[in-house]
Amino acid sequence: MSSQQLLHPRNLHQGRYDFAALIAALPQLEAYVRLNPSAEPTIDFTDNQAVVLLNQALLAKYYQVKYWQLPPGYLCPPIPGRADYVHYLADLLARSYSGLPTGKQIKLLDIGTGANVIYPVIASQSYGWQVCGTDIDAVAVKAAALIVAANPALKSHINIVQQHDVKAIFSGVIKGDQRFHLTMCNPPFFASLAEAEAASSRKWANLGKAGQGHQRNFAGQQHELWCEGGELKFISQMITESQLFKQQVSWFSTLVSQQKHVSILKKLLRSVSAVQSEVIEMRQGQKVSRILAWSFLTPQQQTQW
Repeated sequence: MSSQQLLHPRNLHQGRYDFAALIAALPQLEAYVRLNPSAEPTIDFTDNQAVVLLNQALLAKYYQVKYWQLPPGYLCPPIPGRADYVHYLADLLARSYSGLPTGKQIKLLDIGTGANVIYPVIASQSYGWQVCGTDIDAVAVKAAALIVAANPALKSHINIVQQHDVKAIFSGVIKGDQRFHLTMCNPPFFASLAEAEAASSRKWANLGKAGQGHQRNFAGQQHELWCEGGELKFISQMITESQLFKQQVSWFSTLVSQQKHVSILKKLLRSVSAVQSEVIEMRQGQKVSRILAWSFLTPQQQTQW
């Protein structure tokens, strides 16, 4: 298995994983590398420990992260696809600049950063942005803050904040006259535990391990995977709440996993008088996902940020 294909041109994870280089960055990975039927090195992607070590190696080689530990059972996301989201956001923001926006003057807010803090890592190390990561889970916040504190490359770029109001998304996180150029979010996709487990069972079957049942090789806590009403309800709340911060954020954005939700969400954006909206499609191998982005500012106003 390779890293995902058809990635953004600036994505560092094009083509097959370079396992020789990854083992050099993290020697512990070598014990989990094996040859596939084509005699190419790979790992068992159904093995959670192998997946965690692969991520640790990728973070060490490409993002200057030497310490990255997750609490048991917390989401261990595939890095190439996560990087794509960041790079497409950079393209979106670049319209207001004479080139790609880099440096600490660019402020990014990551909603639901998780214990893995992947988006802030990629954004800060790829573009030098200043990133605030938020989460409702105290365990995730503590783990993410520890990762940041343990890596000199991250310390001056990333701040982790707990969202204490489980019913709020932006409120309580965006303070006073604080401004962000971008927000991003990977929302809980499923509407129930049963729905998440059914998707997990299908995934194991596709990997030839149907007997694994509801286990997840990438793990994940309940709030990371599902919420009442699923992504449609979550993103709808995000859009509604974004109106409160229309002058404090240049571009709001979120991932949308289901195509059928896009038209509903675009209708909601029209109802709240969003000035601009974009749907950016991302293709990674067989998987298709999309970014929904919106703004209450005109392009002219955005260039003045």
